[in-house]
Amino acid sequence: MYYNVLEAKDLADLGDSKFNKEILMENDASCLSVISIKKEEIIDTHTSTSDTAVYVIEGKIEIHFSAEKFTLNKGEIIMFKRDDEHKVAALKDSKFFLIKI
Repeated sequence: MYYNVLEAKDLADLGDSKFNKEILMENDASCLSVISIKKEEIIDTHTSTSDTAVYVIEGKIEIHFSAEKFTLNKGEIIMFKRDDEHKVAALKDSKFFLIKI
């Protein structure tokens, strides 16, 4: 896959699924993935073992932390530390990069 030009909109196609994850690169604790999620679906509360960034390619999502929630639209990014408990809710059919470092 290296040295290929990819269209982010074409990755992790949902088809008939509610959720899809495509890992693009992975090394030790670092990972670059594309997540697709249908409107009104939820990725339940969890933590990450790495510091994380989420960049919305298309759609609109909410990321809920214990004390706050953030709404992210296409082109927006949020970063958070490992072990921050959170969940993701799709307000529209959405696709985002999940970057763990």
